[in-house]
Amino acid sequence: MKTIILFGASSAIAQSYIEYIKSLKTDFNMISISSSKILNSHCDSHFETDYSISNLANIVLILKQSHIELHQVIIFNGQLHYARNMPEKKLEDINNEYFSELMQSNTLIPLLCLQSLLPLLNHTTNCTITALSARVGSIEDNQLGGWYTYRASKAALNMLFQTAAIELFRRAKNTKLLLFHPGTTDTQLSKPFQRNIPKDKLFTTQFVAEQLFELTQSKHLKFDGKVDYIDWQGKKIAW
Repeated sequence: MKTIILFGASSAIAQSYIEYIKSLKTDFNMISISSSKILNSHCDSHFETDYSISNLANIVLILKQSHIELHQVIIFNGQLHYARNMPEKKLEDINNEYFSELMQSNTLIPLLCLQSLLPLLNHTTNCTITALSARVGSIEDNQLGGWYTYRASKAALNMLFQTAAIELFRRAKNTKLLLFHPGTTDTQLSKPFQRNIPKDKLFTTQFVAEQLFELTQSKHLKFDGKVDYIDWQGKKIAW
């Protein structure tokens, strides 16, 4: 049975993704992984993790011993603001704590999730691995400035995934990496910034989940050692 692994599965988009897949009445084996317990999870298995290298490796060892056929991975992990810190408006707002926290959650953790999957990847089984990025991670698209740390964390994520894609093309050529910009989604992450968003540009988690699933299942994906950096419409985003 084809297996889908969802990291950061307690997020609002992840939960909608799980519900959408279940509504399709497919035969996917869904595995959720998060730092907290998930009540009423519709997944077949759930693992709690602290996202350390050793803990992620132990989870993947269990999955490998189960001889799963890895079909898809979505990494939903990411943060924009915390109780003490909001995105910077000017250089004076930059501080060590916020920078370190966002680099950990938006950049390092997705990379460690990707690293942990290596024992499950091979040359024969097609597998897509998608991380949630953001348009503001595009250097070329940056016309407004501000949000220094969030922009940097997503730009770094983009670079790391492209670097990994080159390596995986040698080690597991049927693995495709994607970076997905969901648009402004009605979640806690975007709540403080929704005031000036037009209603038709504020998406529900259900809409984003459906778009994400369809795009990652597309027959037009090329397993070419390159990352697809795309938005919710499937349109490419400039690096």
